Amino acid sequence: MTEELPPLPAPVPEFPDVDATRFQNEVLAAGRPVVFRGLVKDWPVVRAGADPAELAAYLKRFDRGAPLGALFGPPGINGLFHYNADLSGFNFRQGQVKLSGALDLLQDYAREAQPSALAVQSVPTRANLPGFEAENPMPVLHNAVEPRVWVGNAVTVAAHHDPSENIACVVAGKRRFTLFPPEQVANLYMGPFELTPAGAAISLVDLDQPDLTRFPRFAEAMKHALAVELEPGDALYIPYMWWHHVRSTERLNMLVNYWWTPSDPARGRPLDALMHAMVAVRDLPPAHREAWRTMFDHYVFEKNGPVADHMPPPARGIQGLLDGPTVRAIRAAIGRTLGRG
Repeated sequence: MTEELPPLPAPVPEFPDVDATRFQNEVLAAGRPVVFRGLVKDWPVVRAGADPAELAAYLKRFDRGAPLGALFGPPGINGLFHYNADLSGFNFRQGQVKLSGALDLLQDYAREAQPSALAVQSVPTRANLPGFEAENPMPVLHNAVEPRVWVGNAVTVAAHHDPSENIACVVAGKRRFTLFPPEQVANLYMGPFELTPAGAAISLVDLDQPDLTRFPRFAEAMKHALAVELEPGDALYIPYMWWHHVRSTERLNMLVNYWWTPSDPARGRPLDALMHAMVAVRDLPPAHREAWRTMFDHYVFEKNGPVADHMPPPARGIQGLLDGPTVRAIRAAIGRTLGRG
């Protein structure tokens, strides 16, 4: 019996004539993916990106020669950076390369019928490409958000999410994004937390050939999926924690992205709290676990409204507004408690 194919994703909506004010007040407030066609089409690097040799020459002007993190894959993986069969490792290797060297490699690979896969990932520009940001300014964000550069050939990154807001701008080549809202986590079949290709857990489902016998709920995820193909100069807003699968389709591709989060990093990573809850709560007896679900809903997610309005502010403690010194004291106390474990 043939498996029923999952539905095709809906298109990501487009938002014309965006500026910084409209982005803050309309796009961020809605918290949904949006495409900005031609947002950065006038960047010098986008113009250079029309020709691989010109793009390489443009980037080499800024390159300080520092070793950068990169993924290297053999031709047989067809550009898909993923796990090996038993999830004990990966089908690629991680290493370092200088940006100028990577650009030369990519031009060599472009002449091969079945090239190796190469992706230089998440390069902060201020330390590694000084001057790049000034020539290629982001029109809808404050300059406090540092641009990061991604360069590679035709590679695919499995669905994952970032605990950050994100604007991704295509400079050269084309990229196809498939996005899923955060609540589809159960239907994406995530891999290990402890062993990840680049820090974020990734989906085990191959979007090109989804195995619905092994991953039956993925068909439900596709009912909620959005997709878009971006060309040079286009940009995509990816909201906080939205899952995104990314496919670069050309022999030379470049993307510039901007990650930011409004939360206070001094409070710690929500991921750490999640992992601690998995250790401390998940394996409790069912009735105990359900009791803690109620506590989390009440105190963390404030399902019933603000939790401390019935107390005067000085008495609210951790249930009230927390300033920097209080947060640091609470984190130190939690650290001491964990250390005793």
